[in-house]
Amino acid sequence: MTTTAVVTGGASGMGRSICQHLARQGHSVTVADLNGANAEQVVSEIEAEGGRALACAMDTSDRAQVDRTMEQTRSAFGPIGILVTSAGISRFEPFRQITLESWNRVIEINLTGTFHCIQSALDDMVEAHWGRVVMISSSSAQRGASRMAHYSASKGGILALTKTLGIELAPLGITVNNIAPSSIDTPMVEEWRAAGVMESTEAMARRIPVGRAGTGDDIAAACTFLCSPEASYITGQTLSVNGGSYV
Repeated sequence: MTTTAVVTGGASGMGRSICQHLARQGHSVTVADLNGANAEQVVSEIEAEGGRALACAMDTSDRAQVDRTMEQTRSAFGPIGILVTSAGISRFEPFRQITLESWNRVIEINLTGTFHCIQSALDDMVEAHWGRVVMISSSSAQRGASRMAHYSASKGGILALTKTLGIELAPLGITVNNIAPSSIDTPMVEEWRAAGVMESTEAMARRIPVGRAGTGDDIAAACTFLCSPEASYITGQTLSVNGGSYV
């Protein structure tokens, strides 16, 4: 079964890998990202492999932009059957130094932005009595993370939202799950390393039971399964993709 998928934060890192994996499964994919140029590049990569994709520049915290992206997707490919919310930002700031502006920005992108995207895409799934929603949270929501209170809180909200929507939407044929990654090598992690707030890849690998850092493909493989018909009995769940790390 193939359908139309929207992936937020799809222009880099885990989101990029998810877009590519879903396209290889035959789904038409909208690559939605704040960075429109990078989204266009991912579309080119998908099309080079014979897939169908659309690039949309979008800020998840702006409901008008979100609604416009969903309408552009419907016009290009038809009703939306899969939504993956991978867009997010993170900041390292001691709790006592977090400003209200910084707190609000992380929450509005990571949590309120997820709310906007799900609500905007949901009618198509309700009408079809079939849908897949996969949110990307973080191990930070499960175990806490020093100097990341706003980020951890935003991702913790996603865990709770997953549970609630899993219950509410199950009778409508829609599953809602989330993936909690840990120790994944992404461009954002490289930025953290460059800023001196993240350990090296080698140091990361030494504390992971499987002996390596994760990749975007590891997350995308889990996401592709949760979006498949075979995952129809799984909803409201958090899947920790972390190489065996403690959460």
